[in-house]
Amino acid sequence: MKQYDYLIVGSGLFGAVFAHEAQKAGKHCLVVEKRQHTGGNIYCEEIEGIHVHKYGAHIFHTDNKKVWQYVNSLTEFNRYTNSPIANYKGKLYNLPFNMNTFHQLWGVSTPDEAKAKIREQCKKYEHITTARNLEEQALKLCGEDIYQQLIKGYTEKQWGRPATQLPAFIIKRIPFRFIFDNNYFNDAYQGIPVGGYNALINNLLKGIEVRTETNYLEYRDYLDGLTERILYTGCIDEYFDYCYGPLEYRSLYFEHKTLKGMENFQGNAVVNYTDRETPYTRIIEHKHFEYGQQPSTVITYEYPDNFEKGKEPYYPINDETNTLIFEKYQVLAKQTNNVLFGGRLAQYTYADMDDTIMAALDLWEKENRT
Repeated sequence: MKQYDYLIVGSGLFGAVFAHEAQKAGKHCLVVEKRQHTGGNIYCEEIEGIHVHKYGAHIFHTDNKKVWQYVNSLTEFNRYTNSPIANYKGKLYNLPFNMNTFHQLWGVSTPDEAKAKIREQCKKYEHITTARNLEEQALKLCGEDIYQQLIKGYTEKQWGRPATQLPAFIIKRIPFRFIFDNNYFNDAYQGIPVGGYNALINNLLKGIEVRTETNYLEYRDYLDGLTERILYTGCIDEYFDYCYGPLEYRSLYFEHKTLKGMENFQGNAVVNYTDRETPYTRIIEHKHFEYGQQPSTVITYEYPDNFEKGKEPYYPINDETNTLIFEKYQVLAKQTNNVLFGGRLAQYTYADMDDTIMAALDLWEKENRT
């Protein structure tokens, strides 16, 4: 008999949910985490009484009532609604694209006026039948003003290359809302855990043995010998020693600043900087996620970055080349006995938190049936 029923590699949301469900079913689990803390990218650090999202803004939103009830059974959520602001060379616009945005851009006041203005802007590009790149696709869908002021610079910073060199499929459609509503998400449920995301992770991992600062791949033989089954949530190419080559990502880095004695820096949790010249994509002011009244504030500048070994992989580059490489790794994963692969890194995908939770619950239900 092995010491543990399951070894869970990674204490992010996917691994923590799976471990929680396994423990509820009476399984003995060990969670190993290479960072100094649990929670993966939703980890929060308390600074000046503010829960700082150390790896970028995370706003929980879902249309899945089962997932919403699940997270609320673990911790209380507040009523935070994501309503970001776009700053283009000092001019401010509401996001997502709605009647407030159209009024700020063109002075229009009614949905019909806004629709007519968009049609007028797009008419110049109606000759484009098949867009060759992201720029042509965006111009065809929204016209010059929205593209130049609110899409082009932000997108080029995010992906690290000109929009004319990005594939058109990145923008399949551009949602327009012809109502005065700045709620970024259409989902029925939305909020932030009261006390930050650590409250959620801590409750998921309550009573489960966790070893932080433990890199599974450095101690693989030893750790594998302790357990019957493994859930691996790290990078799938790294697990297989990059035998088919590395998968490509975009990375991020963050510059956190504590502004003592300043109660309110920008008046909103998230402000996007959409011009190309500003090097960061957004500034996050964390206290506004929880309606904080602290006498100081903490802000974070978020910078896109090229990915290389040693940096955090954030956004998979799901082009044809990387998709073919990932499919080869998937074949190896299916052939690997007693190892499950789950989470955004193991599945080489970008996943919202609710989808991550649902995928972990589905995987556990499948496991529990076998």
